[in-house]
Formats: sequence, C-alpha cells, structure tokens
Amino acid sequence: MDPNRAATAAEERAGGTTADRPSAPVTDRDAATTTVTVRCTGHVRDAVGAHELEFTFEGDRLRDFLESFFDEYDLEEMLIAETEADATHSGWAPVPDDLPGTWRKNPEGEQTRPYARVCINGRFNEHLGGFEAELVDGDRVALIYPFMFCC
Repeated sequence: MDPNRAATAAEERAGGTTADRPSAPVTDRDAATTTVTVRCTGHVRDAVGAHELEFTFEGDRLRDFLESFFDEYDLEEMLIAETEADATHSGWAPVPDDLPGTWRKNPEGEQTRPYARVCINGRFNEHLGGFEAELVDGDRVALIYPFMFCC
C-alpha cells in the first residue's frame, strides 16, 4: 500500500486531517519540556552534590525551572527571599535617591536572599524578565550562593 494512501486512510478513520479537526486543549500532560545545564556554586554546590548537571523540567520559564528544581532539591529557603526584608542585608549602605544607570529588581517573593543569585547564560535574571524569563534547551542556569569568609 502507498504510504501516502495509508496516512490518508488513517486520517479518514480519525475524522479528517489534523487541519480539519479542532485542536485539543493543551493540558499539563502536553506541556513541553526544557533541558538546561545547571551550574552550582558555594553552598548550592554542597547541597546538590555536583558542580554541574543537566536538568529537564516541564515548561519554558525560569519560574517553571525553579519550582521543579526545588521539588527535587530543597534549596528554596536558601536562595529565595519571601519578603523584602529577607532580600536585604542589614549591612548594606543606604540607597541614594538618584541611582546611576538602570536598576531592576524582581517583585517581592521573587527576589534572592542577600549574596544569592540566579543567572541565565551569565546574566542576572532581573535583567531578563525575572522569574518569567524564557528558557530554551541548552541554556545555562547558575545558582549562586558563595561561601563568605569574614574576619
């Protein structure tokens, strides 16, 4: 049987071509997956047990990645600040009224703790849309929480 004829017969049994049928609603099961390279430093590296790993998750936003990663590795409390006070270190100098350049900050609940950072391909997530930043296969996500040695 001609392969093109077989496809046509299958389409007729299914009620026409895929273009003729209404599209099915997308469900969580149909969600696409994204695979990124995760690079871990400092305390994150100790907790994960690896410097670098491949991680596949459902979705294509940084938020989707973080939710999935935190389900597997209990690091949310280490990296993410729930309040503005959690995101600010008590030793920071007061912020002047007129800051030079462009300053971006994620909304409350989407900020990192002091000294912790989340980067995508070497750039701070705040400059790429925050937790709504889009990720594609092969992106590098760095979870940074350095060891701090002080007097």
